[in-house]
Amino acid sequence: MKTVILGNGLLGSEIQKQTGWDLISRKENGFDITQPGRFLNYFMDLFEGVIAVKKYDVIVNCIANTNTYSTNKEEHWGINYKGVADLVDFCNKWDIKLIHISSDYVYTNSCENSSENDIPIHGNNWYSYTKLLADAYIQLKSNDYLICRGTHKPTPFPHNKAWVDQTGNFDYVDTMSNLIIQLIKNNNSGVFNVGTEVKSIFELATQTSQVESAYRPEGTPGNTTMDLNKLKDALKRIIK
Repeated sequence: MKTVILGNGLLGSEIQKQTGWDLISRKENGFDITQPGRFLNYFMDLFEGVIAVKKYDVIVNCIANTNTYSTNKEEHWGINYKGVADLVDFCNKWDIKLIHISSDYVYTNSCENSSENDIPIHGNNWYSYTKLLADAYIQLKSNDYLICRGTHKPTPFPHNKAWVDQTGNFDYVDTMSNLIIQLIKNNNSGVFNVGTEVKSIFELATQTSQVESAYRPEGTPGNTTMDLNKLKDALKRIIK
């Protein structure tokens, strides 16, 4: 299975580091997820303008506008939703599996310890709303997909302060990447909550840095905890 990663941000770079998979980025390769007319140039081998063969069997989409404080509606819509919808349609056409990195923010204002079967309710920002819409489009339209919901943090924790009143299953990027890679290599499909034990941002931060406690800004979700039983069952099967 030939795999390519889209996006060389924190997560995409770490997944590439751990796997050696090909990586296509906006800065290095000029890739723009909002330009579907150019997808062929990146994902297919062309011969004199005629498609010869697809380059990849799996596309791992790590591209997103993750600025949760941004009020730029159009940018969130273009990158987090419409670009993903176009990518789904492309993958369907050429029989490519799509791995999509979603977010635990889709569970904002939902129930605690949300499972993949619970109904997510969007938070009060364009980021979580458009990420939720993309998940829905993938589930409705994609022929072959894996959605991974979670949050990854840089290691060591880069800030002087950390929130004590936001809890979730987030973890450092190397740990989160490893979990996602295992799901991809085992050819898992569907929606998966990805993370580790419940903790606060402050508790996570103190694992790698000396930080002061702080409270989250207004409008930031306080609880994004997820049910991880589906993930645990999948990892058990991988170990066997």
